[in-house]
Amino acid sequence: MTPPPLAPAVTADIALHCDDELGRPMVFMATFAYDADDPYAVQVTFHVPSGEVLWVVSRSLLTRGLGEPAGEGDVRLRPDVDDDGRAVLRMVFHSPEGLLRVDARVSELLSFLGRTWLTVRPGEEVVDVDDLVASLLPRP
Repeated sequence: MTPPPLAPAVTADIALHCDDELGRPMVFMATFAYDADDPYAVQVTFHVPSGEVLWVVSRSLLTRGLGEPAGEGDVRLRPDVDDDGRAVLRMVFHSPEGLLRVDARVSELLSFLGRTWLTVRPGEEVVDVDDLVASLLPRP
């Protein structure tokens, strides 16, 4: 029997701020999750009325985006200041279904990222290549 997967080492529920399709401000929650077994990735689960939407973002991209514009393609990030003078990370997610622009408070992201850095220090990420290859091959 296969043991159940372990819970991610670090999680944080972070409020994301955006405008709805009519331009009205709204807030929804997203769970940011980091697991040392996949040390380069952060899973972001958007909790929206239509259900949950999962994105995977590079931990180093999130870190870089806190200080300068970062990302190409589906995920783009840039630091900014919101209308209340708080430091935010502006995130844009592109998909075939559309575009999502959200802001997250830098203080909350730094708290989350700091805990990931304590779990696996940047530059010390290790991936078990044998396990990765085995997971990609068909099982007999």
